[in-house]
Amino acid sequence: MTRKLPDTIPIQPIRGRGTLTNRPSRFDQRQREADGDFIDQSRLYDEPVVPIKTHVTLQPARGMITRNQSPDIPFDRSINPYFGCEHGCVYCFARPTHAYLGLSPGLDFETRLFAKQNAAEVLRSELSARSYRPALIALGTSTDPYQPIERTLYITRSIIEVLGAFNHPFGITTKSALVVRDIDLLAPIARRGLARVYISITTLDHEVARKLEPRASSPLRRLAALRALADAGIPVGVMVAPIIPAITDCDIEAVLAAAFDAGARYAGFTVLRLPLEVRDLFLEWLREHYPMRLEHVMSLINQMRGGRDYDATFGKRMRGEGIHAELIGKRFDLACKKLGMNREREALDLTQFAVPETAQMRLF
Repeated sequence: MTRKLPDTIPIQPIRGRGTLTNRPSRFDQRQREADGDFIDQSRLYDEPVVPIKTHVTLQPARGMITRNQSPDIPFDRSINPYFGCEHGCVYCFARPTHAYLGLSPGLDFETRLFAKQNAAEVLRSELSARSYRPALIALGTSTDPYQPIERTLYITRSIIEVLGAFNHPFGITTKSALVVRDIDLLAPIARRGLARVYISITTLDHEVARKLEPRASSPLRRLAALRALADAGIPVGVMVAPIIPAITDCDIEAVLAAAFDAGARYAGFTVLRLPLEVRDLFLEWLREHYPMRLEHVMSLINQMRGGRDYDATFGKRMRGEGIHAELIGKRFDLACKKLGMNREREALDLTQFAVPETAQMRLF
């Protein structure tokens, strides 16, 4: 039986963008479709599609620390300096959040970005509150804190400066080699047992990575970033995430081995998640880039999701279930055991947290 594909006609792949369409959100009463005749003619004459520029809106943040009570996440608070992500990863589970702004989880998510310009000031105020109690803060849980616009905005760097001033423990997850820019801040903080960095590497295949996550750093540059961080004495790990069956699952062992060689001593993984609008965007991507694998990929995903395209149940959403999910988990665990990864993991130190005198004075 042939799987029903989205009705929207995909446009040509746009250089540097992950999704093919600006698929309407579930809250949008208007439906937009690409002109199929125009697309066919453009492809016939190899006419380039007009590039879509990135638009950044600076907005004040009312709060920076987001809390969660999810039982399958090893932290209860996180910080995201940006809303939307220019990396353009087609599989990003955070894409549906743009729907709450009346924007598309498709191209809008990676081209219409929002930056929290007063992040450092707001975070300093939150950490200075008398009721605040420290616990690990995760940076980069929804959108990447080192996406391209961070090169000029420095918002993530300002957040790290505040966390360091308060001796507050934190972890960073990123797909960007830009993180090495901040080694001068991260290294002394890490020496105090307060920081750890994870680099997310989906595949070592440059061509696959370019299609999956077009504006993220290449796999080789991410490995180089791991090595630079490790050489600076910063504890580093690798996230093999997400694992996509029949697309990137063949790279599990190779990614772990390369990351270990670069200095990573911790590792984690997740399998592909297709919540809400992400499902149709991913199907469009498969149809364009891997049409012959579409049915096979989705069949394996269904096997890991109880016969559905996605299951959001806590404890299942990150790893899946069934024989194929178990096989992925066993392969990952065996590779880590052979390499000696995840043997020891010291907890980040919570006892050093203290409100700086300069921050205390601002309260008066």
